[in-house]
Amino acid sequence: MTLNLNVNGQARTVTVSDGGMPLLWVLRDLLGLTGTKYGCGIEVCGACTVLVDGQPEKSCDFDVSSAVGRKIVTIEGLSPDASHPAQQAWIANQVPQCGFCQSGMLMAVAGAMKAGHHGTQIANEVQNLCVCGTYPRIKAACSKL
Repeated sequence: MTLNLNVNGQARTVTVSDGGMPLLWVLRDLLGLTGTKYGCGIEVCGACTVLVDGQPEKSCDFDVSSAVGRKIVTIEGLSPDASHPAQQAWIANQVPQCGFCQSGMLMAVAGAMKAGHHGTQIANEVQNLCVCGTYPRIKAACSKL
């Protein structure tokens, strides 16, 4: 089946054998957008978080057919030059350690910001996991948003 998607502001066409294929695999394997990571596969860790119509969604369990007609933004599309305020706060606070979870974490934070949330409200709302335990730096970065 051929599906038309809007990914990072661009019209993209993909061919999948099953409309139930997770959006994560379409982004990574078919479109080459590898910034979105596979972590747990059961919507717990948040490494696969992208924005769908401005709302954070865990792409590991989001059927690609449900993405048709919606605007998908991945970490690659958040800003072309790392100028998004969340990215700037991450840089200023040296948030990443290994960095694996950070693209999903940033997308969840960007979604909370888009919803009008600020500071500790964002830090309390985002439930993504960081195995390295950089939560103090994440909270410090969010406090500036």
